[in-house]
Amino acid sequence: MPGTPPTRFVYLGPEGTFTEAALRTLPAAEHGVRTPARSVPEALEAVRAGEADAALVPVENSVGGAVPVTLDELVTGSPLVITREVVIPVEFVLAARELTPLARIRTVAAHPQASAQCRNWLLAHLPDAVVVDMLSNAASAISAAAGECDAALCAPIGVPRNRLTVLAEKVADHADAVTRFALLTRPGPVGEPTGDDVTSLAVSIRHDQVGALLAVLTELSVRGINLSRIESRPTGEQLGTYFFFLDCTGHVAETRMGEALQGLRRICAEVRFLGSYPRHRLVREEPQPSVPGLSDADFADSAAWLTRLRAGEIA
Repeated sequence: MPGTPPTRFVYLGPEGTFTEAALRTLPAAEHGVRTPARSVPEALEAVRAGEADAALVPVENSVGGAVPVTLDELVTGSPLVITREVVIPVEFVLAARELTPLARIRTVAAHPQASAQCRNWLLAHLPDAVVVDMLSNAASAISAAAGECDAALCAPIGVPRNRLTVLAEKVADHADAVTRFALLTRPGPVGEPTGDDVTSLAVSIRHDQVGALLAVLTELSVRGINLSRIESRPTGEQLGTYFFFLDCTGHVAETRMGEALQGLRRICAEVRFLGSYPRHRLVREEPQPSVPGLSDADFADSAAWLTRLRAGEIA
């Protein structure tokens, strides 16, 4: 991240959640000040107001999909940009105050998203248990520690903090489930490309223009820019008007991405740049081979050729 590294971090709280666990994977956050917020809007407003340098909030889950409140907040208020993404596996644990046979568990504290992601596991292992909805994974752990429920589905980080005993690990219906988080700051100089980057955008199209969304996608595809995610959210202004959230492979400093952004600026009602940042990889992957004609050198060569043509140097 260019400029002064952040030292004051705010995150979607409370303590003991997957968001805190994701934040603590960042060395600067591990040694900085970490403050939980009660909601995503509260976390982002702390950054906008200068009360924090950066905020970590969830963007999407591989099972549950996008987090609507985060997307909505990114297109309202003063601009914020993503400077880093964090992707972590979502592996719940079943924990209780003491070692307890599963057959004796009658109530399980769980956040609705947690119980939804573990529905089949619960049916298979705790068919007679009643799930008690909680406001957060942390609240689930606290409830079990207080003896209000027999056990809790919670994040592993909540076990030692509440002196719980793990009854089952890696509780989930989807073993490869992950959640993606975004670290947001106030706008500043964009970091240098790493060769494996993501550029995030929010665009609104003219709803009365035929083929407007196709035109947006064409600006990307003709330049060989891969669209890794597209999500729509209503603008709130009138029925049928939407913001489209796009995650594209590439960096704003690269020529082809710059040309695509110029094209989107021309044809869209609004374009909000949400950041260019390194892509987080959970596993090491082989780099994708470059497509002929789509490197920065190819773009520079074609631009120089056009300049020569305009100067009368036809060749």
